[in-house]
Amino acid sequence: MAGCYHDAAARQYFQSHFPDDEIETLPCDTFRLMFDRLDIDPSLIGIMAIENTIAGALLQNHELLRRSNLTIVGEHKMRISHVLATLPGQSIRDITEVNSHPMALMQCEQFMHRYPHIKMTETFDTAGSARAIAEKKLTGHAAICGSYAANLYGLDILAEGIETNKRNFTRFLILADPMSASSLKPKDESLDKASIAFTLPHTQGALSKVLTILSFYDMNLSKIQSMPIIGREWEYRFYIDLTFDSFARYLKAIDAVRPLITDFKTLGEYKQCTNEI
Repeated sequence: MAGCYHDAAARQYFQSHFPDDEIETLPCDTFRLMFDRLDIDPSLIGIMAIENTIAGALLQNHELLRRSNLTIVGEHKMRISHVLATLPGQSIRDITEVNSHPMALMQCEQFMHRYPHIKMTETFDTAGSARAIAEKKLTGHAAICGSYAANLYGLDILAEGIETNKRNFTRFLILADPMSASSLKPKDESLDKASIAFTLPHTQGALSKVLTILSFYDMNLSKIQSMPIIGREWEYRFYIDLTFDSFARYLKAIDAVRPLITDFKTLGEYKQCTNEI
């Protein structure tokens, strides 16, 4: 939805990497619908949250990506900061109900405890709450949302930075059809991060052997996530993010571990984001 954190992240990323291009965002109600839309129209580029410093990994999104034909061409890290927004002319004394996504409400509980008379009501998303207040002229209501959404829908911001944890960041992946990937990321020698997925046999020391080889080739594991494979008891699929200084050495590392793993898939090779905005 226009004004949501995905919308804001997309604009930040593409304005930074492609400043001369015009940006048009197309909202999707679910991540699955986004993958369906990109499958139908390979000219589109997707953006998807993959992990948050508070909520952790979005496990279902790992699997949606693995099953798709899309590839990661970039990543973006964005600080998630919430505001309290309402119709112009109102003060916090006028507010009787706050609307937002349940995660945003949870992240702002400490601030909301100051106002026990205000009812907290869960809604579908943060930006949708702001839009509903603006379109329906809901006096007495406030939305917990991003400042981008508040400004987009013409709301007044009564309080900024109301989240309890100020180190709340979300990492987003930029996804594209493999045929257009080369135009959206730097040349191979500039790549320094990769996301891969694979399974291992249920044998003693299987994962340790793989990690030892990756370490030998100077691969830094910035993330490792395991998920059980449904229907295959005690077998797991691993999702790993690697960072490296040499793309050529990364390729050698992958060749070295391939005999030890199964169902291997490269989810993307890209340039890591080093700035948290």
